[in-house]
Amino acid sequence: MSVPTVFLDAADALALADEITEWLRARLEESGAERFVLGLSGGIDSAVVAALCARAAGPDRVLAVIMPSASNPDDAIEARKTVDTFGIACTTVDLTTLANSFYEAVPTGKALYDEVLHVDPGVNLTGRHQLAEANVRPRLRMTTLYYLANLSRGVVVGTGNKTEYLIGYFTKYGDGGVDLMPLVDLHKYEVRAVARAIGVPESTITRPPSAGLWQGQTDEDEIGLTYDELDATLEAINSGDTSAIDPAMLARVETMVRTTAHKRKSVPRFERTRG
Repeated sequence: MSVPTVFLDAADALALADEITEWLRARLEESGAERFVLGLSGGIDSAVVAALCARAAGPDRVLAVIMPSASNPDDAIEARKTVDTFGIACTTVDLTTLANSFYEAVPTGKALYDEVLHVDPGVNLTGRHQLAEANVRPRLRMTTLYYLANLSRGVVVGTGNKTEYLIGYFTKYGDGGVDLMPLVDLHKYEVRAVARAIGVPESTITRPPSAGLWQGQTDEDEIGLTYDELDATLEAINSGDTSAIDPAMLARVETMVRTTAHKRKSVPRFERTRG
């Protein structure tokens, strides 16, 4: 079964970019902050956010931060294209040593179970260990962005899109820890259309998306589905008509949405019973 095509034409993409630009401008004004602060990864989402922030406030009121951590050097090269294209300020904070120091300071999974918990984990810890280490990087990036935002009187702008948000493909209190989320109502195909409408470099648009969690990591390989498959399935679920979607793919996406619901909810809070 083929995947239905989802598409946004150029005129609608530009209108959407204008709408987000106005939204960002209003949010910055009401915050009383001086600038937008965001992480720049070399990928399409952060490039679009950087461009929209520059349109909303002017390039002199945008601070982009490149944060390598044992990363592919091409990431920084591509990120610099966005900086040069839109004329925004940029600094680089290399988190490699900090991440390695953190890993050395905390127990491994085996040490935790053997020496602290004194129980058998019951499973192979390799996958858990890889995920735990991978999630450290976006949380260090979040800390870095808020540090620089505090210094520069900025607000932290997230770069996650709707596709990733709905399936929970983001790190809780990492790339999900932001002040503003301008792309959270745009599927990946819409982000691509907006990118072309506002002049994001084509090489950035066509790069394989990656969260930079480890060397060679790509989003689609990790998720196990392409963004086109995800977008078509999520759009079908939203419309209430999933007849054109492969049942196995539909079940897989529905499971991702259901099991990551906690990431999209506020923290459960105890409330006292008052008579």
